[in-house]
Amino acid sequence: MTGRAKAENAFRTIGEVAEETGLPQHRLRYWEQRFPELRPLTRAGQRRYYRPEDVALVRRIDDLLSRQGYTIRGVQQLLASEAGSRRKAAPEKPTLDPKRGPLHILRDHLAAALDHDAR
Repeated sequence: MTGRAKAENAFRTIGEVAEETGLPQHRLRYWEQRFPELRPLTRAGQRRYYRPEDVALVRRIDDLLSRQGYTIRGVQQLLASEAGSRRKAAPEKPTLDPKRGPLHILRDHLAAALDHDAR
C-alpha cells in the first residue's frame, strides 16, 4: 500500500483489499455475487468498503479455493453450514429481573453476546 498504513480495524476500499491480497478487483466483485456472506458496505457511487471481517473472509475464501482445492460450490456449502451452526448456537437470553434497571439488563445482554462470540 502506498502512503500511510491504515489501522488494522479500518475499512478498506476494494482497491486496497485487492492490493493487500494480490487478488484482482473483478474477482472480489464476482465473489460478492457468489458468496452471500461477503457483503462489504456500499456508499454513494457504489463504492465498496470492506470491514476487517470481510477482508478475513476474502482471505479464507482465497485459501479454500486456491490452496485447499475447494470448488466455488464447495465453499458455498461450507460457509452456509457454518452460518447454520452459528445460528443454532445463539446466545441464551439472560433472564429479565424486574428489580434490576434497564442498564443492568442491557449489560447482561451484551455480556452474553460477548461470551457467545468468544466461543
